[in-house]
Amino acid sequence: MSRRRTLSTRKKVALLVTAAAVAGGGAFVMAATSNAAQTAAESTVCQGLATALGNNQRFIEGQRANPDAQSEARIANREAVVAEIERKQEASGCVVGESAQDSQNAQAGQGGGAGEAAGNGGSAQDPQGSEGSQGSDASAPATTPPADDTGAGSGSGEQVCNGSTVTLSGEDGTPAASSNQFPAGTRLKVTNLDNNKSTTVEVTSVSGSCVLLNNAAFEQVREDGKFLIRRAVIEKVG
Repeated sequence: MSRRRTLSTRKKVALLVTAAAVAGGGAFVMAATSNAAQTAAESTVCQGLATALGNNQRFIEGQRANPDAQSEARIANREAVVAEIERKQEASGCVVGESAQDSQNAQAGQGGGAGEAAGNGGSAQDPQGSEGSQGSDASAPATTPPADDTGAGSGSGEQVCNGSTVTLSGEDGTPAASSNQFPAGTRLKVTNLDNNKSTTVEVTSVSGSCVLLNNAAFEQVREDGKFLIRRAVIEKVG
């Protein structure tokens, strides 16, 4: 007769512990991978918000260092933008008030109110400002194509970012957008329902918002005296 081999209680316990360790290790690896991906996404969002905050803070510093007749209004508007960015930082789980003061555009604003801090050099640097289009800045908006023209011919696309507000990044350059949802090269049409102006721009960088317009792009759809588009329609057109 054959003998049936039986495992001792000690061996059974050892096998169970080993199996549990293997299963637990697999779960740990999956959790670690998931957490790493989530952390990377959160890091990108927070970095974009910090950069936008730094750009606007640098603009305010430049205006205070070299004020002109419109500086007070510009500063008030940018402070409201800063408050909106900080609100988004809190909602995104970022460090509220974290600012990338050493960003490229922030550096461009240093020294004697240079770059975007030179508010008396044209309202293209001050996208929210009807104040920037008055007085010595009156000719600056003329350099920007009418917003209705920029949206013409682009057609309608897939509506995205429903319920999102649109504000400015404080960055200079040709009209462009940044986003935390769409890769570089994506074309987005932004319509301001409060004045029926629209612009179609290309995503060129990452930010902490669904859509963030640079100075020139925001100027194309800006309502006089406003720094934030609360009623916006955003469409993916390419």
